[in-house]
This record gives sequence, structure tokens and C-alpha cells, in this order.
Amino acid sequence: MKTPALLTVLLLSTASTGLPAADINDVQNYYRAQGAGSFQSGRGEALWNSRPYEGRQCADCHGPDLTRSGQHQRTKKTIEPMAPSVKASRYTDLKEVEKWFTRNCKSTWNRECTAQEKGDLLEYLKQL
Repeated sequence: MKTPALLTVLLLSTASTGLPAADINDVQNYYRAQGAGSFQSGRGEALWNSRPYEGRQCADCHGPDLTRSGQHQRTKKTIEPMAPSVKASRYTDLKEVEKWFTRNCKSTWNRECTAQEKGDLLEYLKQL
């Protein structure tokens, strides 16, 4: 089995079992295996700041400073800082990353995000 194929099998099994990935790059490799191309921080930042659905944007809950906690608009629950520089384990559990992308993409954009968009968003967040 070639290394890329092994990585794909490993990542797919990680997604179904909830086992942690090694780091944010492994999560991005999972999206590459789904057909995403190269990831760009600028595209991720543009998505983060867009307001396409009912005037919502990511910062409404996550706040303007992603190294600090945010607050969910409706429930008022605290949201941990998004910046991996604050919490290195933030994007290491693929099942959790997928869960939150599914919820937040639907509530912010009224649709699921593509693998490309998820990878671009993670590329943006990696810079923080």
C-alpha cells in the first residue's frame, strides 16, 4: 500500500472512530483526500468574514479576537478560543472538527461547507 493510500485509510478510520489526528495538518489531509486542492489562508479569512445568510458571520459568536473566548449568540455559552496557538489540541479530533463544521456551516451559510472551504478555514486559523 502506498503512503498516500495508507494516510487516506488512516484518516477515514479516524473520522469514523473519533480518534484524534496528530495535528491540524492531518485534518487538512483528510480534506485533500476528499478532493480539495491547495489551501489558502486568504480564502479562509474571506469565508470567516462573509455574511451570506441572514447577515451572520463567524465572528458573531467567535468574536473578533480568535485568541480569546467567544460567546454563542443564542445560548450565551462560552466558546473556547479558535486560535490553535492558544490551544494546540483545538483541531486534532477529526470527529469534533467535522461536527462543528457541520453545525456552524449550516447555521452561518445555510449549507454544508465543502472540503475545500473547511481546509481554507483551517489554513486561516493556523495563522493565528
